[in-house]
This record gives sequence, C-alpha cells and structure tokens, in this order.
Amino acid sequence: MTEKKYQYHQIAEHSSELLFNGQGIAVVEVKGKKLCLARHQSAWYAFAYKCPHASGIMSEGYIDAVGNVVCPVHRYKFSLKNGRNTSGEGYYLKTYPVEVRGEAIFVGMPDGGLFGWL
Repeated sequence: MTEKKYQYHQIAEHSSELLFNGQGIAVVEVKGKKLCLARHQSAWYAFAYKCPHASGIMSEGYIDAVGNVVCPVHRYKFSLKNGRNTSGEGYYLKTYPVEVRGEAIFVGMPDGGLFGWL
C-alpha cells in the first residue's frame, strides 16, 4: 500500500493569529478549501468543514472530553485523530495532518492524484 504524500501549507506564524470560536474551533482556508482546526490535549487537529452526513458546519459543533468533534446538526461524533465515526452511524470525517514548526502551524493537503489518491 502506498503511503499518502502531503504538501504542507503554513496557516499561521503563531496560534495567536487564529480566530477560535467559543468551542475552540477555528476555520482556516488552505488552497481554496475551508477546514476546521482545533487543539485538544496539546495536540493540533485539522478536519473537514462540513459533516459527511448532512453537511452541518463542524465549527458550530464542539469537541467533547474524549477528543471527538460533535456535529451541531444531529450530534454525530467523529474522532479528531482519524475521523472515524464514534457514535455508530458509519460515516467518516476527512482529517488532515498538522505540523507545528517552531511556533508556525502547517496543514498537510494530499499531493496529487484523483481526490488526493496516488
């Protein structure tokens, strides 16, 4: 199996530049695509802007105590680590790798191929 390759894009020189809402989720744009960014237990996570079920805006949801982002529409839960649906409905939320280099924050976007597949 071929490992996915990512092209990293700087989204902030420092986390203080990001506008987080009351739930601790920021909306950022990378290569014309809206993503959500959050920090949970000192780790950074990037995930899809819309829920794969009914297109709820994920930044309007919240992050629960165990590290799931919860959709505001139907309360479906997705792991921040891998996007797996943890409430049992069978959906998958797209996630993106995040790197912190010094104080700068970078998000990885799939490099090449149809839908980022090589």
